[in-house]
Amino acid sequence: MSYSAVIGAGSWGTTIAALLAGKDLDVSLWVREEDLALEIERTRINSVYLPGAELPQNIRASSSIEEVLEGARYVINVVPTQHIRSVFGPAGRILSGKKVSLISASKGVENSTLKRPSEILKELTGRDAAVLSGPSFAKEVFERKPTAVTLAASDRTEALLLQELLNTSYFRVYTHEDVTGVELGGALKNVVAIAAGISDGLGLGNNARAALITRGLAEMKRLGVAMGAMEQTFFGLSGMGDLVLTCTASLSRNYSFGQKLAAGYSAGQISAANRTIAEGVATSKSVVELARRHGVEMPIARQVCSVVFEGQSPVKAVEELMNRSLKHEFGE
Repeated sequence: MSYSAVIGAGSWGTTIAALLAGKDLDVSLWVREEDLALEIERTRINSVYLPGAELPQNIRASSSIEEVLEGARYVINVVPTQHIRSVFGPAGRILSGKKVSLISASKGVENSTLKRPSEILKELTGRDAAVLSGPSFAKEVFERKPTAVTLAASDRTEALLLQELLNTSYFRVYTHEDVTGVELGGALKNVVAIAAGISDGLGLGNNARAALITRGLAEMKRLGVAMGAMEQTFFGLSGMGDLVLTCTASLSRNYSFGQKLAAGYSAGQISAANRTIAEGVATSKSVVELARRHGVEMPIARQVCSVVFEGQSPVKAVEELMNRSLKHEFGE
């Protein structure tokens, strides 16, 4: 019997599993921690990443990647980007020769290779992955609050199939063909969200946050176009939509990370105190290198990286941004 496999039991992976199970589909959820997998099976609650949310009975949790993938017709990756390679290592052998649709809902860029999640999955499994992205806090989706997202796939027929799989009365899925742009939008907005959190944490006001969002979007678009993405993608749900959400709400892990940086905590201290991952931290390092390789100017991303990895003070980073040479708004 075929079913959907969700790989990664963080708040978003658990929510996607619940969404699919709510459509009367059998779902298998891969959980990294064996004790948490057993707890979910026993209590129907993921107390670590989605506390208090009761999961449907047709979700089966397991810490065995082989067990979860065996027989799966749809496989949804929700593993943090820097860990996809280690988790999906055995997947190529398991999925070989089988009819499987692969979807990636991870947001980031791998530090060691500068590859996007779908590119990592292609390397490991030999098959193309569709990409799911957009403004979607897990807690609100689990509570069935109206949400709209984008699903990008190079194959139109596959996109329509997966759109039907994921769409519900509260979770509206739009299709798109720009896999690169949709995936980059989801990764880059996390870096800008850290900057927005720093700005608000320093008490710099609404004007500063609005400027960061607007100029951050310009940076996202510049790099995306240089990497072959469509410009208009960055004005859609996976670009501007996700950027605005992530830069303005305390539910955003990256925004909260920035606030704590502004309060004087180091990146290491913040990461050590949290079990959840702010993807923008690692992504900032990858983005700076991508910008260098493609000859793209990304001053906001550069300052975020300097604060996170080089010990730059948040106040000094803001000063350097504001004192850059004057430019035409839409010029090079």
